[in-house]
Amino acid sequence: MKMQMNVIRAFVDTNILVYLHSKADEQKRNRAYSVIKQCYRQISTQVLNEFCNVCTKKWKFTKEKNQWLTKQICSYCNVLYIYEDTIDKALDIHDRYKFSYYDSLIIASALESNCSYLLSEDMADGLVIEGRLIIQNIFANENSL
Repeated sequence: MKMQMNVIRAFVDTNILVYLHSKADEQKRNRAYSVIKQCYRQISTQVLNEFCNVCTKKWKFTKEKNQWLTKQICSYCNVLYIYEDTIDKALDIHDRYKFSYYDSLIIASALESNCSYLLSEDMADGLVIEGRLIIQNIFANENSL
C-alpha cells in the first residue's frame, strides 16, 4: 500500500473494524467506511486477532470465512507486528494514562506507526497521547477527521 502525501495516518481499533463489517448497525458501518477510506490505515496483529475472535465467537463465522475476511482487511490496512519494545511502551502507557493493558498496547502500536489518530469508539475521545496521537471517536462527532 503506497502512502500519498498529506494523507491522514490513522490506527484503526478493533471496534471500528467490527462496525465496518457488521450488518447490525448500518449507520455506524457507513460512518466507519466514510472515515477510514480517507486514511492510510494501520492495524496491529492484536487488532487482527481481536477481530478474528469476534468473527468466531459472536458471528460464528467458519474458518474459511474468517480467513477470507482477514485477508480482505490485510489488503486495505497495513498490519504491524508487536515486539518487545511495543510491550514495554504499552506498560509505560498503562502506568501513565491508566488505560487497560490491551488498550495501552493498541496505543503503543499507533505511536510506533507514527499515526496522528487512533480511531476507536471506546477510548478517551479527544485525548492527546505524547503530544502527537489523538484518540478520535468517529461516532461522537460527524465532523471528526
